[in-house]
Amino acid sequence: MSKPRFYHAHETAREDMEEGLRLAEFWQRALGFFIDLFLMLMLWSPVVFGWWYFVAHKLHGSTKLEMKWDPREEQSLIFLLIYGAVANYLGNGQTPGKWIARTRAVSLTHKRMGLWQSFERALAYGASFLELGFGFVQFFMHRNRQTVHDRIAETIVVDVRKKSAKQNK
Repeated sequence: MSKPRFYHAHETAREDMEEGLRLAEFWQRALGFFIDLFLMLMLWSPVVFGWWYFVAHKLHGSTKLEMKWDPREEQSLIFLLIYGAVANYLGNGQTPGKWIARTRAVSLTHKRMGLWQSFERALAYGASFLELGFGFVQFFMHRNRQTVHDRIAETIVVDVRKKSAKQNK
């Protein structure tokens, strides 16, 4: 098991307030991501079925139900963004997946994750997927374990299982 790392501020007074927070491990972040993806798909299915049943088949006269998840389709992308933004905002950086994995995204610019910052973080996941997921690999290269979407949204992901000296204050 690797030695835990702690956040080191380097730019703003708000970042100084987060100095010493225990950063989340990669496995925690991956677990939270996949749980959120699963939950999002579980919520997406009834929405698409309801749309088809109540609206689409009546408009087009089609009796063929087509439910396929394709992140390149606008509906799937919009649903993914809404889930990510709303879950981050309502949980103040802790989506259901992050709650299970015991992590939290913390804003480096505000005390609380705002709606725009939550949306920005959800949208920035696309940038982390670019170039075969290299944005996620940057977790291992960045001193504060920030991926591309963390840096775009100005957040860090902290481990809330064990409190660091800073979190105990």
